[in-house]
Formats: sequence, structure tokens, C-alpha cells
Amino acid sequence: MQRNFRRNPAVFCGIDGSRGGWTAVFLPKSGPAGAWAGVYPRWAAIPFKGLVMAAVDMPIGLPETGRRGCDQQARDLLGKARSRVFLHLRRPLLGFIGDYRAANAWAKQDGKGLSVQAFNILPKIREIDAWIAPKDQARLKEAHPELAFARLNGGPALPSKATPQGLRLRKRLLRAAGFTGLDEMLRAVKGRGAKPDDLLDACVLTLTARRAAQGKAVCLDSGARDGRGLKMEIWY
Repeated sequence: MQRNFRRNPAVFCGIDGSRGGWTAVFLPKSGPAGAWAGVYPRWAAIPFKGLVMAAVDMPIGLPETGRRGCDQQARDLLGKARSRVFLHLRRPLLGFIGDYRAANAWAKQDGKGLSVQAFNILPKIREIDAWIAPKDQARLKEAHPELAFARLNGGPALPSKATPQGLRLRKRLLRAAGFTGLDEMLRAVKGRGAKPDDLLDACVLTLTARRAAQGKAVCLDSGARDGRGLKMEIWY
């Protein structure tokens, strides 16, 4: 479902990492009813040209040691669902991709071990890190779908997206927000390395991107930048 960008240009984009690479949902000026989706094997293949704002569920900006303040703020907001936000992702870990034992050993020496789930997203973090410069953060925001869905739900975190109840609620919230073509988008990404929850997460992040462009998004920000000058912040 990768439409002709010239006929229906997108202005906002939500992006989620998936097994097939990156699942992206594009939002035109007409709103969520006109949204479409695509799966891209590489970050650099995502068509950013012409976008006003994009939001991605992936850490941007990493400390050399310790934890990011924005991650802790996000966990505090999610309460019982706090485990859905990873802690203790640090820049030196990008040098251990492909070797979990070595990564975890380094992490423990630094004060806190590394979960397998966090280790598995290191290649995608490095992919964005190789592409992004501090100036790019003006129109690419790190976001978190759990915070975005909680906002859409009026505050409380949703049941796990790994449950049928959680998936149904996410679909209901997105349809209420105007995503009338949700079933079509789900069919479009099926079999391309994107799970239904990947698509739903990307959808809700388009709303975060739009709010950020309108000055209506919330930014969790410790005020810190990493060694590359990248802001460490989460938007929703």
C-alpha cells in the first residue's frame, strides 16, 4: 500500500521497527482517513522528502553510561506498564552488536546488565544513529507508542499489545481517531515482516508527529545531549 506520493503527498509519518525493517505510516493533510503504510528494509529507504514531521519508536541519543532521564520519566508515567520502556541503553553497546554475552558483560561492568529485548534493537538504533545529525531532530522526534496510546485513551496505559484485548482496544482508539482504512493497511503489510501491532504503533505515532508539528505534543526531556550532540527526549 505504498501510494503515489505526488498525488497524495504525506506531511506526517510514524515509524516502528519491525522484523521486515521499518513499518511506516504516512498521513496526508486530509488526515488519518487518507493514511497509507509501507514496510522498508532499510532506514535510508524511507521517503522523508516533503515530510513536515516524523516520529519513530526507537532511542535517539545515548549516554556513555547510566540511564536517560526521559526513559525514567516515561516509565513513571506508564506505572504498572513501565517495563515497556527500556532502561540503560548506552552508546558503547553499539559496538557489541551480534554478541549478547559481550554486550551484557560490558553493561554489568558499567553498573547494569542488558536485557535480550534491549540488545535486539541495537542494530536499529545504530542504523538511525548513522543517519541522523542533531539538526535532523527538528523534524524527526523520538516517540513512544505506549505513551501515545495512553494519551489517546485519556490517561491510563493500555493492556499489553500481545493480548487480543490490547490489540482490539488499540484498533478501536485508532478508528475513533479517524483511521478508517486500518484494515486495508493491515492487509498491505501482512507477510512483509510487520506484525499487526507494528502497524498500529506506527499509526499512533503519526498523531504524535502531527501534534509535535502543531506545538501540542508533550516532550519528556532531561535537558541532556549525548556525545554526538543529540537530544535525549521522548515525545507523545
